[in-house]
Amino acid sequence: MKLSADLRAFEGRIGYTFSKPELLIRAVTHASMSSANRDDNQRLEFLGDRVLGLVMAEALLVLDPKATEGQLAPRFNALVRKEACADVARDIDMGAVLKLGRSEMLSGGRRKQALLGDAIEAIIAAVYMDGGFDASRDLILRLWGDRVQTVKQDARDAKTALQEWAQARGLPPPSYVQTDRQGPDHAPMFTITAKVQTGDSAVAVAPSKRQAEQAAAKMLLAQLEKNT
Repeated sequence: MKLSADLRAFEGRIGYTFSKPELLIRAVTHASMSSANRDDNQRLEFLGDRVLGLVMAEALLVLDPKATEGQLAPRFNALVRKEACADVARDIDMGAVLKLGRSEMLSGGRRKQALLGDAIEAIIAAVYMDGGFDASRDLILRLWGDRVQTVKQDARDAKTALQEWAQARGLPPPSYVQTDRQGPDHAPMFTITAKVQTGDSAVAVAPSKRQAEQAAAKMLLAQLEKNT
């Protein structure tokens, strides 16, 4: 089976050449393009998620041999969550090679965070099945790059930190209220207000509620720490 020019170029971007090209084709085929004669990438995504988790858990243990489970868990979550996977997918222009159905293309599927995150997990599984665990580990560490080394600073959970700030002062947990939602369904923008009982608040806008809540919490925490 021969690959198209765009998929050969994609192999160059990820630094891996498939001996079984059909695995790559399956990995970039979204469910909206599946048929009786064409497999989609959902099963590969399931496997790739597990391979990614194992590689990242191992990498974090090696990177920081003295870290506790409580320290490692948020770093791990930051590296494997869908937003991180989607960021990696954008770095290698994953959206350009996805095989999507017409409706998914029209709704902006090539830019959707969940779809991109799922696709990079499918690619990981395809490499695992084609070249084995070592090949998939090399791919993951190459594509994630400096993210693994810098995750210690990036993994701080702002919502947890803000809640701890409130608890330390005998206050109830912070509240998060969605005050606005704009944009089409495939590219929404959420506005979230974070507030503590002191009356202090901060507002953030992001493509998902979780991201907006985290951003608002981070802003509010910085504001509170500056005033103390």
